Amino acid sequence: MKLKHLTGLSLLAPTVAFAADRPNIVFFIVDDMGWVDSSVAYGEEVYPNNMRYNTPNMQRLASQGVMLTNAYACPVSTPTRTSLLTGVNAAHSHITNWTSTMRDTPSDATGGAVAMMQSGANHDKSSRFVRPEWNLNGMSPVEGVENTLYATPLPQLLKEAGYYTIHVGKAHWASAGTPGASPYNMGYVVNVTGNVAGMPRSYLSEENYGNTPEKWNYLAVQNMTEYYGTGIHLTEALTREALKTLDYPIMHNQPFYLYFAHYATHTPIQRDPRFVQKYLDAGMDEGQARYASMVEGVDKSLGDLLDFLEDKGVADDTIIIFMTDNGGNAENKAKGGVRFMHNLPLRNGKGSVYEGGVRVPLMVKWDGKVAPATRVNTPVICEDLFPTILQMAGVKNYDVVQSVDGQSLVDLVTKGSKLAAKAAKRGQITDQKSANAFVVPQSVSGIDPSRSLVFHYPHQWKPYDLVDIDFLSAVRKGDWKLVYRMRTRKLELYNLKTDIGEKNDLSAVYPERVRELAAELSAKLRGWNSPMPIVRETGKSVPLPDELL
Repeated sequence: MKLKHLTGLSLLAPTVAFAADRPNIVFFIVDDMGWVDSSVAYGEEVYPNNMRYNTPNMQRLASQGVMLTNAYACPVSTPTRTSLLTGVNAAHSHITNWTSTMRDTPSDATGGAVAMMQSGANHDKSSRFVRPEWNLNGMSPVEGVENTLYATPLPQLLKEAGYYTIHVGKAHWASAGTPGASPYNMGYVVNVTGNVAGMPRSYLSEENYGNTPEKWNYLAVQNMTEYYGTGIHLTEALTREALKTLDYPIMHNQPFYLYFAHYATHTPIQRDPRFVQKYLDAGMDEGQARYASMVEGVDKSLGDLLDFLEDKGVADDTIIIFMTDNGGNAENKAKGGVRFMHNLPLRNGKGSVYEGGVRVPLMVKWDGKVAPATRVNTPVICEDLFPTILQMAGVKNYDVVQSVDGQSLVDLVTKGSKLAAKAAKRGQITDQKSANAFVVPQSVSGIDPSRSLVFHYPHQWKPYDLVDIDFLSAVRKGDWKLVYRMRTRKLELYNLKTDIGEKNDLSAVYPERVRELAAELSAKLRGWNSPMPIVRETGKSVPLPDELL
C-alpha cells in the first residue's frame, strides 16, 4: 500500500478493530542465531548441529504455534530490522548493509571509513570495486535526511491505533545524529537500551556492560546501572526489564506491542554463567560452550516471557512471533569449532546470500487462530512481517509514505496451519519430511509459493576476502534459487528441494531456468534502482545478471 502524506507520520488515525479483537503482540527477535542453532529442527530431519543445543522453551513455542520452515531475512542485521519496520525489501530501501554508529560513515570494507581504519588504505586502493551508493544512515521517519529511507514506521502506526508500544534491546536502524537512531522517534512509548549500537560492548555485569569511563563508546549498553557488578548476564537483565514494561499496559487493559530484540547471540561471544558448564562437560571447546550458553540464555528469556504472560492471565490474548535477524555467524573464530561449519547443512552464514546467511527460524503462536505444532513451507521474507503485524492488530487503511513490498502472512499462518493440521489427521503428514513437503495453495494462504524473494548484498563484509560472502545477489522462486557472484560475474543455479546445502550448481544443466531467474532478479534490481558496486577500472556499475547472458 502506498499513500502519500507530508510529515512522515500518518495524518489520519488508521481504522482499527474493536478492542476485543486487538491482541497483544510480542515480537521476540534474536541476533545472529542460525537456522540450526537450537533443538527445534526446522529441516526435514534433526541435524547434528540441532543436537548441540538445549532450548526447551523454543520447543515449547513450536508445540504451541506454527513453524515457518522457509523463512528468510537479509544477510546482515540493519537491512532486516528496517524491512521489519517498513515492509520494504532491502534492495528497494537501499539499506543493504549495517549502519555505522557514526553519521555519514559507510560500514563497507571497500570504500568505507571504518574498514579503512582497520585495514589500511592499501587494501582499499587495491580493491577491484568501489562501494555502492546506499542509504548508509539507515531509516528515517522524517523526510529530507541524507542517505536514508524515509518511511512510516510500524510502531508509529500501532501507537496511533491505540497500542502501548515498547522497545527492549537492540535497535540499530540508523546512525547517530539522525532521527531514526531513537526508538522514541519510531513510535515507541518505552525504550530500554535501544540506540545506534549493533552489538553490546560487553554482556558482563562485571564490565558494566561496556560502561567503563576509559573505554566508553557507542556500543556500551545504556541505562542498566542497577545490574552493574551483580553477575547478571545482559540477556537476563534485559528480560527482567522487558517484563517490568508490561505491567502498565496489562494493569490498564491496553493492548501492547513489545519488540524484544536481544543483543545475543551477536559478538562478543561471552559465556552465560548459568549454562556454560554443561556444554564444557559435554566436550565442547571454550568457544562452542560460550556460544551455546548464550543460546540457552535466550531460550530461558523466552520461557520467562511465556511464564509471565500465563501468570498475568494474558497469554491467550497475546501473539508471539519468534525470529532471528540473519543467519548464524559462521566466520567468527570466537564461536569455536570449525569455521563455516556452524550452519550445516546450510551453506555459509551471516553476510552471505547462500542459505546459511538468509534462512532463519520463524514461529508464530496465536491461540485459537493458529493450529499448534504445525509447519508450513511457503517461502516468506522479513518484509512480510510489516503488513502481517498490522493485520493481526486489526489496523486497516493505514497511510504510509513508502511502497510496501511485503505481503501479509495472516492467512498463511491461520488457514494454512489448520490445513496442515487436517492433513496430519488424514495421515498425509506423518513426519518432518512430509510436513515440510506439504504445500499450502495460494487460494488458501493468499501467498504464491512460487513468488520471487530477492536478497541483495553488494558489499565487502570484512577487510579481507571471504568466499561466499562478498558482493552477492540472489533470487528464490519456488524450489529454484539463482545466486549472482559479482566478483566473478558468475550465475549459479540450485534446486533447494533436493540440495538445501547448495552444493550442486545446475546452471549448465538448466540454462533456460538461469535466463528466467536472471531476468526476474534483474527486473527487481533495475526497477528498484538497487545499489551496485562500481568497478574501479571502468567507473561503471557491476552489470546486472541479465546483462551477462
